[in-house]
Formats: sequence, C-alpha cells, structure tokens
Amino acid sequence: MNSVTVLAPATVANVVCGFDVLGFALGAPYDTMTLRLTSQPGVVIINKDDYNLPTEPRRNVAGAALLALLRAVSEPIGFEVEIAKAIKPGSGIGSSAASAAGAVVGANALLDNRFTQAELVEFATYGEEVASGVRHADNIAPCIYGGVTLIRSTEPLDIIPIPAPPLYVTVVHPQIEVKTSDAREILKKQVPLKDAIRQWGNVGGLIAGLMKGDYALIGRSLEDVIIEPVRSILIPGFAEVKRASQEAGALGGGISGSGPSIFMLSQHETTARQVEAVMQSVYHGLGIDFHTYVSTINLEGVRVMPVETEINIPT
Repeated sequence: MNSVTVLAPATVANVVCGFDVLGFALGAPYDTMTLRLTSQPGVVIINKDDYNLPTEPRRNVAGAALLALLRAVSEPIGFEVEIAKAIKPGSGIGSSAASAAGAVVGANALLDNRFTQAELVEFATYGEEVASGVRHADNIAPCIYGGVTLIRSTEPLDIIPIPAPPLYVTVVHPQIEVKTSDAREILKKQVPLKDAIRQWGNVGGLIAGLMKGDYALIGRSLEDVIIEPVRSILIPGFAEVKRASQEAGALGGGISGSGPSIFMLSQHETTARQVEAVMQSVYHGLGIDFHTYVSTINLEGVRVMPVETEINIPT
C-alpha cells in the first residue's frame, strides 16, 4: 500500500475525576485523514477544512507526530497527509489527539504495522505537546487503543485498557473555544490532602465500577473536587446542564477534557437521548450555538481503510 484513509475519533479525557489519566473514545464525530507514503523524506500537510491550521510540520499536531515516528525509521521516506477535520479545534473532545493519533496509525499501516500501539502513543504525544505544551496521553491512548484507557504512568509509558459495561455517551459542544493551554494555566498548583484523598477514592471507584459493570458505583464515582470547580467557570451553562442531565437520568458526567464540551454517561440509549434534549434546551435558552452527539463508547479507536496499491520503499 502507498495510501490509506483513516477515521480518527473524538475522545473524552479526564472522565471527571481522572485528570490526565483516564479517557475513552467516542463513535462520533471523527476526522478523516488520507496518508500517502513518499520517497521524499519529511512530511507534507494538506488541510482540507476551513480551520486554517499550520501546515509547517513542526507546528502542526499531525506533522509533529509523524516527524517523531520518522525519527524511528531508518529508510529515507516521508508522508503526505490530507486532513479533513470534523472535530473542531478547542472543542474539548480531542481534536489535536485525533489528528496526531490518526496520522501515526495511518503511517504505521503503510509501514506494515512495525510499531506497537504503545509506541504509536509515544509518537502522537509529540503532537499534543504542540497543542498544549504538555505530552499528555489521556486522549491519545483511547483514540489509538479504543475503549476506556488508564494512563498509569507517562515515564515510562504504561497504558492499561479498562473493560467497561455498555454505556451511552451524550456530548454537547457549545460553539465557544477553550484553549487547552489556557485551561491548564488556571489550575491550582497545590491540592489539599483531603481533596486528593477524595479524588483518589473516586478514581478507584470509577475503575472498579467500570470493570464490575456496577452502574451505581460508576455514578457515585463521577465526582471531581479538584479540576471541575476551577474549569467550569469557563463554560456558560455548565452547572445547569449537569443538574438537568442528572435529573433526566444520567449516571453523571462533567467537562470533557479542558472544555467547553460537556459529556454525560447513561445506562440506556433512551436516557442518553433525553439527556441530549435537556442539553439542547439549556443552550437554546442561553442563545449559544451548539452541537450534540450521542454514541456508545468506541471500542475500535482509529479505523484504517487501505487503498490497495503498491510502492517500493527505498532502503
């Protein structure tokens, strides 16, 4: 193959209490990317959307991720990548992660899958560094692995897929922008011990609830006493959306990534649709444009669709 198309899904990071360590993949929306293997070393970026993102590889999240991958390749090759983003930058549902993860997964397919998933996550975090200044993996890992993932450690990287019962995810994306770098800047640098203890309990409870299929425990554990109280002030309507969603039957939820998107988990699709309706009602009332999505957790992650052509890789 010398060309592949990949569908790189949106993701929810933090999952309320798991700041920088928990994430899961969504069924929609997703970016569409086409990668071509070339004999010219380096990376060429072609934008096929209206977001006007940088095309210089070092300043583009997909480009930075591909450059990191190419440093681990001995052959004098390169990649051309066309990116059509459906995940709006600054949305809080892993726009930069989708570009970075989709790029390295597609490149790996063109290289006969020589790299492991964990290695691809490492490469893709260089893209996240371009976007936020930090090489975090809580969006990248579920985008590549699919499902729910736990980042136990970043140095060395240790990714643990977490089994989960059937869950429906409702996301509302208010059409405002919250930059990840800005959302990180406002966070407190120190946390009271009592808050840390409560947060650890919630993270442990959430993972146990997911693995046991205990929906009530999942709901009780979707509590954030450290990040949400600070970041929620950046999101108009957050408190009302959260209250109305839980009244509609949602297990719980909170800020997706750094916002402004808000997600809620539900046990049943009918509940997830009811949650969507109350989210829409809140933002209609506020006069803020929005998009909503309802999906299950995406167990596949980045999807590769190969184009059956051949190329000789130079040595």
